[in-house]
Amino acid sequence: MFCRRRQKEHKLRNVLERLPKEQRAQTKSVMNAAFKLEAKAGMEKLRQQAKWLQAEHADAAASLLEGIEEMFTVNRLGLPPTLMRCLTTTNIIENPNGIVRNTTHRVKRWRDQDMALRWTAAGFLEAEKTFRKVLGFKELWILRAALGRDRVDASQTPRKAA
Repeated sequence: MFCRRRQKEHKLRNVLERLPKEQRAQTKSVMNAAFKLEAKAGMEKLRQQAKWLQAEHADAAASLLEGIEEMFTVNRLGLPPTLMRCLTTTNIIENPNGIVRNTTHRVKRWRDQDMALRWTAAGFLEAEKTFRKVLGFKELWILRAALGRDRVDASQTPRKAA
């Protein structure tokens, strides 16, 4: 669920770079406002902005609409702001992966798959030294409940007959 979610800052950057400078501020304001809304309202606001952009900046509109459902995954869970802030970025994933990349960059010749696994593990052990608590860690029970609720909702959804 979270791995397909899009980081909103990256989406913002991708859309804005396709616009002329004089139109960036307004689009940025609309997008930031939409990201703070409940999922359905936020997606509607972005769709309206994309419709407005479509005539003169089709590439920006397409970028804005691409993956719109995934951008609001965390919003749909109804989490507190501290968890929302932490879980709407990919920093939790990117930081350790960067440390692993730096660690494994030292290897000049990979002998076999086991060696790659050992170096990757060593990189993650090195990354672990820099880990901090997740912002809002005391509220993780809310995330667990929300994920459990989604699982129950999905299992109760009637399936279409083949």
